Amino acid sequence: MFKVLVLQALYNLSDDQMEYQIRDRLSFMRFLRLDLHQRIPDAKTIWLFRETLAQAGVIERLFQQFDRYLAQHGWQARGGQVIAASLVPVPTQRNTRKENAAIQAGDLKWLSKNGQRQKSGINKFSQGFS
Repeated sequence: MFKVLVLQALYNLSDDQMEYQIRDRLSFMRFLRLDLHQRIPDAKTIWLFRETLAQAGVIERLFQQFDRYLAQHGWQARGGQVIAASLVPVPTQRNTRKENAAIQAGDLKWLSKNGQRQKSGINKFSQGFS
């Protein structure tokens, strides 16, 4: 359970997020020496363990001892960050072939002012990559 607190501190995770990450990441499971079929500590269990250590006044000493152990072996604990990415739909541009030809030629009179700014910016940007 102390390893759970170490991961939680290094990645700055809430109890709920820690439970999720243990279930989701094989690297976390390997670090905690858990197999896929074993029970994962839930958020409440993590909270209770940390709270029990805090009430006993030993949590700081445990982390200091852990840091000393790492330093003696030439290691240093550094925080990481769990990054989540998601794919989102983007608006599609629906120009006719005639409108595309006009945009390529630089004729933007038929567009609103905002449309002209958007199309001219795209046109200038895309010219550098052709």
